[in-house]
Amino acid sequence: MPEQLSIFELIANASLLVQLVMALLVLASVVSWMMIFQRWFFLRRSLAEVDAFEDHFWSGIDLRKFYGELEGDEGLNGIENVFVSGFREFTRLSDQGGADADAIMQGVQRAMRVALTREEARLETHLPFLATVGSTSPYVGLFGTVWGIMNSFRSLANMSQATLASVAPGISEALVATAMGLFAAIPAVIGYNRFSARVEGLMKRYEAFSDELTTILHRAAHSKAAED
Repeated sequence: MPEQLSIFELIANASLLVQLVMALLVLASVVSWMMIFQRWFFLRRSLAEVDAFEDHFWSGIDLRKFYGELEGDEGLNGIENVFVSGFREFTRLSDQGGADADAIMQGVQRAMRVALTREEARLETHLPFLATVGSTSPYVGLFGTVWGIMNSFRSLANMSQATLASVAPGISEALVATAMGLFAAIPAVIGYNRFSARVEGLMKRYEAFSDELTTILHRAAHSKAAED
């Protein structure tokens, strides 16, 4: 009974171009898994931070005192950054004498929109790479497979008698590239879809908080304008 070739032997016996394709796919897979784990921990921590912030915010704490606690922190991220950006602009404009309440709120909304845009970009870090790996890896692997099969059939021209045993190893080597392409693509696609859903959920919570804070500051600005 003929000895079966292992996967490692098939890779070692593949042509140089197919080996390069396989190496590229392995590299893409390793980097994808690193980003998947990094995003998983990051988004999980971001969700916990949102929960903790909202519990503290709605506990009845004085907003100026709360802002003072966070203002000096240079490592603010997520919903805390949205709050500080909006309240900082509100404080700056309110302290200007004779500021119109509507003008104050327009400045506050602009500041929070900028903060929301930055937070969305931060949450979506690495997701474009996962999307690229998920969409292109199968085609890269297919390219290696097609090239390997072409070489296998070209070698038949130099054989006086072609048999399945003479062609099968070359075709098997080529098919490994397709398998590696799928191995790289499937986790990347799953990770991208899952993380995109989490980012969308977090952004909805950020935007909902932004609307609620706008309402609170809107009342405060008009109350101050009425007193003046």
